[in-house]
Amino acid sequence: MQKRYTSVYDTIIGKVTITSDGEFIERVSFGVYEESSPCALNDRAALELEQYFKGQLKTFNLPLKPIGTPFQRQVWEALSAIPYGETRSYKQIAEAVGNSKASRAVGMANNRNPIAIIIPCHRVIGSNGKMIGYAGGLDIKECLLALEQTYKF
Repeated sequence: MQKRYTSVYDTIIGKVTITSDGEFIERVSFGVYEESSPCALNDRAALELEQYFKGQLKTFNLPLKPIGTPFQRQVWEALSAIPYGETRSYKQIAEAVGNSKASRAVGMANNRNPIAIIIPCHRVIGSNGKMIGYAGGLDIKECLLALEQTYKF
């Protein structure tokens, strides 16, 4: 069994837990989960997150390995294509993955995104422009979107 490295970092939005296998980031989540041991990749991811929060980084450059179904991975890839400072609706993401009627399934895949912020599920909003759910809470989603608007240019 491959070793897992789990590290907890303080950020401007609270504690963030980063999990990797040392080669690929597998999870970025809000809150504190058991910390096993730090590793260079987790520290690099934390540094990139810190730069993102300061508006100094708009595109992450990390090796990712989100674990999910083929459909979920397809949705997460579409999320990663949303440009910094922009949003898309669930329907637009459904269309991007080739099934315009899959908005609800896209919402479920979005909800199960294991790599928060780096795979930018916070950039997905309702078709009516309203904020809809976020694992870290709507206040954090609004904070991330506002941050990106501040540093967009």
